[in-house]
Amino acid sequence: MTGPTRLAFAAFFFFYFCYIGLMSPYASLYFAHLDFTAFEIAVLMSMFQVTRMIGPFFWGWLADMRRDRLGIMRTTAVMATLLFPAIFFLEGFAAFLIWMFVLNIVISSLMPLGEAATVHALQKENAFDERYGRLRLWGSMGFIVMVMSAGAWFERFGIEGLPWFGVVALLIMTVLTWALREPPIEAPLQQVIRFAHVLKNTQVQWFMASHFWMIFAHAALYVFYSLYLDHLGYSKAVIGIFWMLGVLAEVIFFYYQKHFFARFTSRQLLLAAYLVAALRFALIAYWPVFWVLLFAQLMHAVTFGVHHSASIKMLQIWFHGPLQARGQALYSTVSYGIGGTVGGIAAGYVWEHLGAAHVFGVAAISSALAYWCMQRVRLHI
Repeated sequence: MTGPTRLAFAAFFFFYFCYIGLMSPYASLYFAHLDFTAFEIAVLMSMFQVTRMIGPFFWGWLADMRRDRLGIMRTTAVMATLLFPAIFFLEGFAAFLIWMFVLNIVISSLMPLGEAATVHALQKENAFDERYGRLRLWGSMGFIVMVMSAGAWFERFGIEGLPWFGVVALLIMTVLTWALREPPIEAPLQQVIRFAHVLKNTQVQWFMASHFWMIFAHAALYVFYSLYLDHLGYSKAVIGIFWMLGVLAEVIFFYYQKHFFARFTSRQLLLAAYLVAALRFALIAYWPVFWVLLFAQLMHAVTFGVHHSASIKMLQIWFHGPLQARGQALYSTVSYGIGGTVGGIAAGYVWEHLGAAHVFGVAAISSALAYWCMQRVRLHI
């Protein structure tokens, strides 16, 4: 991967996660500003996850069949940029629900295909451990920049400015997709057939189950964390700082990840991530004082940073070459798609019927279930 190619991928990650840094912390507040109920907000926000049950695998299958990941990324990026401005004209829950579904079906292609293209390029140089984190951290930096800048803007001028931030981030990201480059994808016939056989592997099944429960847990964070902090009396600017600290912590891990991979196996890192997640969500739920919440956000380095990199590395054991995009898509579908959807809707129910704190208590239990599933993955790599 040449210097200009690394720069292009870093810039793509930066602006893609600028968009995520807008929608993940602030979309729920925007929907609340439009007077939707907590349950309606949970359903709208769950579209981020629902669409990952359908979109990533379809786009991944299409990319593997056409052997053209970047072409599909460019097409879907243009579609997303054209769809997003409809937010200015929508009225009512049904209209927003349809818009969220269609928009996120399209956007759901970008990260799995972008990750697959990045990993493929790095594997050609045997450089995953050293360089993946240092490319991926630019996504985290984009998230931080958007969270802080948008949070300050919303605090001063109001949340109704959110759509303009989204339009700009998607437009720049779309332009950048034309600067991405990837080595040719080889597609031996025998490997095309092997995908169904990989799915029957019990190690793969336990791996996917652990990720279902982990993202089920994190749905509480992605859907209700900002509302929870608002419920506790924190301003939008302070909410932005909480999000920024978590992402800054993951940036530090990404920069130094090669040292962790040199010392620990992916399985060990994942098991640690699940235990830390259980502790983190329990603290958020039942000890929500300022300094404890700050400490819990620093745990994001482990519950997201460590978990993400170790997952991507372990995934390559089973899904590589022409199976890579579909494997990445399957991982996204099972975890962020099914796990995130069920977790988000469950969090909405718990919020309304049991109380805000118990949303994160359930997340702690879910993280423990993820640990139990990963214990059954016997690969020591």
